[in-house]
Amino acid sequence: MNSINADLHCHSIISDGTLTPEDLALRAHKNGVQLWSLTDHDVIGGQKRAQLAAQNLGMKYLGGVEISVSWMGQTIHIVGIGIDSENPILIEGLRKTRDGRSARGKEIARQLEVIGIPGVYEGALTYAGNPELLSRTHFARYLVEKKVCQSIDEVFKNYLVEGKPGYIGHEWASLEESVQWITAAGGIAVIAHPGRYRLSDMQKHELYQAFKNAGGKGIEVITGSHTPSQYEEYAKIAQQYGFYASRGSDFHDPDESRIDLGQLPHLPSTLQPVWSLL
Repeated sequence: MNSINADLHCHSIISDGTLTPEDLALRAHKNGVQLWSLTDHDVIGGQKRAQLAAQNLGMKYLGGVEISVSWMGQTIHIVGIGIDSENPILIEGLRKTRDGRSARGKEIARQLEVIGIPGVYEGALTYAGNPELLSRTHFARYLVEKKVCQSIDEVFKNYLVEGKPGYIGHEWASLEESVQWITAAGGIAVIAHPGRYRLSDMQKHELYQAFKNAGGKGIEVITGSHTPSQYEEYAKIAQQYGFYASRGSDFHDPDESRIDLGQLPHLPSTLQPVWSLL
């Protein structure tokens, strides 16, 4: 079961990706993905399209979402796999989480205009289309377009992050709320790309324990946001805490993403895959 080519983390144009759910499904299928999930940020508007596209290609599909969480002053992401996208508890929770994105975006733009970069809010909207779903990635793409920076990575080194121009904090869902919403929708909660968070060893331990206590069951081990050495590190974490392991590219765009859909190594045979629960 660990050798299944599962990609359970990627993003479409419905949130901060650049491809439609249909184009993502086709790309995943061409790359040999057998089990797929679209996990847009804080929104499930692309789920029916993704599911239909996967079915038409003969690819197994699991409903998905990635929820933004505020924890210890940081933003943590929790992926929900196997969700029912029509569940009213999840729908309402995500609606509340999205509230404030537009106001936050206008404040980001105001800060950037102060340092001499005009028209950023309107420019970012051309990438997002929907103010409810405006994210830092949309601003980053506009800054690359205007040649303020040469790449998305360069943007996030110089802007939009804590201590840099354009950073505006936001209070997202709580860890407990995110797991509750996912569980209510029949899904499995998974900590996304744990290697990305700037946490001490003690804070990581507290995160894993709090997540388990809330009913969380999985952790991403093989992800496009991890280095190969982190694959081994988080395989050990999965075993230590009794987490089921997940695998996903975190694909957003053919040019921006570190790894393509379906191109990751398989999960280690010593781990229990999260899809075994579904």
